[in-house]
Amino acid sequence: MAKIPSIKFGRSGGGAGAARGIALGLLLVLAMLFVACTTVTRIDAAHVGIRVKLAGSNRGVDDIPVVTGWVFYNPLTEQIVQFPTSVQNVVWTASSHEGRTVDESITFSSSEGVNVGADIGMSFHIEPDKAPHLYLRFRENDLMRLADRYVRNAVREAFNSVASTMPVQEIYGSGKTKLIHDVVKELELVLSKDGIRIDQLTINGALRLPENVAAAINQAMEATQKSIQAENRVRQVRAEADQAIATARGAAESARERARGEADALLIRARAEAKANTIIRLSTTPAVLQYRALERWNGRLPAMNQGPLPMLTFDMKSALDKDAEQKLAALLEETAPGGDAATSGGAAPAPGAAPGGGAAPGAGGDDGGKGAKPAEKPAGQAPAGAP
Repeated sequence: MAKIPSIKFGRSGGGAGAARGIALGLLLVLAMLFVACTTVTRIDAAHVGIRVKLAGSNRGVDDIPVVTGWVFYNPLTEQIVQFPTSVQNVVWTASSHEGRTVDESITFSSSEGVNVGADIGMSFHIEPDKAPHLYLRFRENDLMRLADRYVRNAVREAFNSVASTMPVQEIYGSGKTKLIHDVVKELELVLSKDGIRIDQLTINGALRLPENVAAAINQAMEATQKSIQAENRVRQVRAEADQAIATARGAAESARERARGEADALLIRARAEAKANTIIRLSTTPAVLQYRALERWNGRLPAMNQGPLPMLTFDMKSALDKDAEQKLAALLEETAPGGDAATSGGAAPAPGAAPGGGAAPGAGGDDGGKGAKPAEKPAGQAPAGAP
């Protein structure tokens, strides 16, 4: 019986197959990694992505922007374009130390045709939902390049449109704020259609004018300032004059009131003294006067005497007043504290007055102690105590 030869597998053949398997696996993994890298992208924060179709019947830009994060797409038929949504800052200036080294300032004309140069700074951002429209119109996702071209032209046109209605002196002076406000309003009408929003628009530094125009404006402003200062001085002088007049009027009124008070006080004192003198006159009857004379007499007689004894005598008829008692009573009631007014029908007799208006008998006598008799008044002698 013939022997069947045995087949032996060598180790060299098995090792080659395993190597081929490993290589195939590595190639598969690399292919998968390549596909993953080319079909997945990440949209950064503060950016918005739009999906652009490169083939098929729906070629163009999708209406809905892609949100931030990881996005899967087909690189053969689609493209992802990113737009920044954060605020962008751009400066157009003539200075070589800011912005570009070339003069990028904006020049516009006033209503008189005077050219005005200005350094403009602007901050803006785009609306995320308008990013597809913006890319479809300009085919540009670099906002700085878009700002230096389209946006800068829009800003220049807005400045020319608004400044052409304003005189140069107003633009150079108090109308600068109004100029900026009106330019922003006009830019919003133009740029908002493309989803560009103006956050801030400023004029950096002073406006640049022709030398002769700037000198004329400065002279006019200086004259205006001097006029304002002169008006302020006139107002100050007028105010000081009004203050001096008011002070003089106050002093005159004070002096007038003081003089009136002193006159009233003097009149009151004069009336009081007159009333007191009247009371004294009416209350000093001949009997009272004779009593006071006797009270003060020291009892001595003159050394040389001719005729009757020179005692003090009074003319009773001339000293008496018919209405003296009534007048005296009325005055005493007026001056008495808390006294009531005199009632009609007559007043009470004054104290010390003789009843019935009669005078007290006069005192007198001779050396022998004879009975006293009324002494006659020498002719022409006034009654004692008469006012």
